[in-house]
Amino acid sequence: MTVAVGRCGVKPTGQVIAFSAISASPGARAHYDRRRTAGDRHTAAQRNLFNRLLGCLHHCLRARQTYDEHAAFPTATVSTEAAA
Repeated sequence: MTVAVGRCGVKPTGQVIAFSAISASPGARAHYDRRRTAGDRHTAAQRNLFNRLLGCLHHCLRARQTYDEHAAFPTATVSTEAAA
């Protein structure tokens, strides 16, 4: 028996993974909010987040490293000297 495997399962899976990341990860939530503020619709922001997470997964597998949220979603820190 042959089972055809295509891209039909990628989109719903990506939406679930992105939604879970938005709910559990402050960095992913900030990335999603930045995309929404930039004008992306909900699905486009989720798709962008999912692609970012796939890129992080690829990097981790390729470099044989564990996932580090602070490296995946670095926060932009504003120094007090630059703000003054």
